[in-house]
Amino acid sequence: MKTTVDLLPIGAKATILNVDLDKIPLKLLEMGCLPDNDLEIIQIAPLGDPIYLNVNNGSHLAIRKETAREIEVEIHEK
Repeated sequence: MKTTVDLLPIGAKATILNVDLDKIPLKLLEMGCLPDNDLEIIQIAPLGDPIYLNVNNGSHLAIRKETAREIEVEIHEK
């Protein structure tokens, strides 16, 4: 199922399908937010922003919800 990172619940695992290169900071790309990488949602702040995630290369990232909307993923089935 395709969706974006901002819609994932805590504990969800997914594979990045597409990122909007014009709206994603270069730093996030360098830290592994690239297509075909897996990620897991670790924590979400009480008001939903920021979102803390782990990218499969070992990077732990906190990203804003508006940035998370630009990362399209496919959820791993349990």
